[in-house]
Amino acid sequence: MNPSKVVISGAAAAPTLSNEAFAQWGWSPGWQMGPGMMGGLGWIGWIFQFAFWILIIVGLIFLIKWLIQASRGERSEGSRSGSRAMEILRERYARGEITKEEFDRMKRDLRD
Repeated sequence: MNPSKVVISGAAAAPTLSNEAFAQWGWSPGWQMGPGMMGGLGWIGWIFQFAFWILIIVGLIFLIKWLIQASRGERSEGSRSGSRAMEILRERYARGEITKEEFDRMKRDLRD
């Protein structure tokens, strides 16, 4: 085997071998692959990463839900109390406690 070929191939492999050797000790000038790639956090790093993505997904679900409700014109708390007030108003009108004019006036007030 030609000695010049051995030197050239050894020189080409040296940076790769040194990066792998450094990665085993937790430090590498490259992509930080190996045992020290999480900066020593280990399982804690995985837990934080999992919690982060769960929070992102839950946030997106609430955002989508809120956007759908907003596009339909629904109100979260105001519509519930408003619909209950309208229900009571209808019951009072049905029982004859209020007249048609009072019902219409109160209905307009509830819409505003």
